[in-house]
Amino acid sequence: MTAVEVGSSATSSGVQSATKSNFLATVAAYLMTNDHRRLGRMLISISAIFALATAVEGALLAAERISTSSALLGSDIIVQLFSAFRFDLIYAVTAPLMLGLAVAVVPMQIGARSLAFARAALLGFYLWFFGVVLVGTAYLNNGGPGGGDAEMVDLYFGGLGLVVAGLLLISASVATTVLTSRRAGMTLIEAPIFSWSALVTSISMLVTLPVAVGALIFVAVDHSYERSTFGASDGVNAWLGWAFGAPQVFLVAIPTLGVLAQIVATMTKGKQPLRGGLLIGVGLMSTAMLASVTQTSHTVTFSGGLGEIAKSLVPYLLFNDLSILGVLIVLGLCLLAMKNERAKLDAAFVPAFLGVGMVLTGMIGSAVQKITNLNLANTVFEEGVLVYVTYGVLLSSIGAVSYFGPRIWGRQMPSTPVIGLGLLGFLATVLASLPFFIAGFADQPAATVTDFKYSGPAWLWNSLVTVGHLLMTLVVLSFIGLAMKSFRKGELNTATSADLFESVKG
Repeated sequence: MTAVEVGSSATSSGVQSATKSNFLATVAAYLMTNDHRRLGRMLISISAIFALATAVEGALLAAERISTSSALLGSDIIVQLFSAFRFDLIYAVTAPLMLGLAVAVVPMQIGARSLAFARAALLGFYLWFFGVVLVGTAYLNNGGPGGGDAEMVDLYFGGLGLVVAGLLLISASVATTVLTSRRAGMTLIEAPIFSWSALVTSISMLVTLPVAVGALIFVAVDHSYERSTFGASDGVNAWLGWAFGAPQVFLVAIPTLGVLAQIVATMTKGKQPLRGGLLIGVGLMSTAMLASVTQTSHTVTFSGGLGEIAKSLVPYLLFNDLSILGVLIVLGLCLLAMKNERAKLDAAFVPAFLGVGMVLTGMIGSAVQKITNLNLANTVFEEGVLVYVTYGVLLSSIGAVSYFGPRIWGRQMPSTPVIGLGLLGFLATVLASLPFFIAGFADQPAATVTDFKYSGPAWLWNSLVTVGHLLMTLVVLSFIGLAMKSFRKGELNTATSADLFESVKG
């Protein structure tokens, strides 16, 4: 009896030791990986976790504005929290999420053996991750724009620099992969539409983010010395505000067009008309980089003579509305293909389509905001635009993970929950954004929780926004749980390599 007990104990101890060893080996393999799928998984997973925290941030800020006499949050953290919310939406969630999808999927689509500069991309991941942690630490300790702690403001500058450097390295890796590692016989024009959109996004990031780095250096040096030329910590929004909102966020959303077109190509069995039109549409959306590089808000004023109107209208259309035309072209061609080919619905189409619709709504809102006669600048209308676009990217990502997930993790996701979460995410996005469009026309100021009164139910609009953010938190959390369950125990993906390539080519 004793011998049996000892043997059982030894066996149990051995199993536990082997399990622990396997776990550590798996962690080490991920931390030092040069496999594009593992790196893509890490970017997608951590971005999803940051998305949960960001949605909670949005809910807290909206709840604080329900009543201007309430005090859920300390007054010393409000300014930093508004800035952190904008930073997180773009640089902690949507940008790495879209680049993570590109890292995981693009090499498989174009037949590359590996990701170009895989080690540099891994370094980029670490720079981005630790940069986000440093920026968050600075915000929590009175750093960031308008922060009162000089050391924490310096930490914010350093963390932001790491985030941008990391995203640049990942973007360079994706762009180089598409340009140089395509399978024999595949020209650039024949690359799958998602890979094309990933290339355009990466190049757009490589063009615009160095401009942000230049502005960041000026502001950081000024803060370390005289603190007079560039406004020290208060000058961050003045010199870098363009990098934390429209139109910079439009560049992050470009892959949503590739995701939608790719899904439609599968639904129509590869029969997609006017592929050249799709490429043009994606390219037109990237014209948003022109406004980012010039660091100027190109507005239009409908007053005075025709000459004065035309003088501001031409650059306004070029820098703001040309990208909208690109989205409309892609949407139109996708819907036309589905109608002509009698497409069979794919569950991933629902969140992908609704996501692009939300991105388009935000882009149109941004163009409306820049009509100076409407006096929407510096109101919550701007926040509504940002949330529409970034939550639209989140919705599209649900569709992308559902569609590309079997290629990345090897297992299928159930269709019904994906459709349900897509519809719920659509409702969350509308609730978190549309009320601020209305409140913006009522002149509710941005980045403040007090000192605003206007006719109409201010409490109602801010309550609806709070519910929208909380609902998005639920959607992201539910999708994380669904993905973890599906990719561990779901139905195995049985498609062959040839089938996979045929299903993702455009």
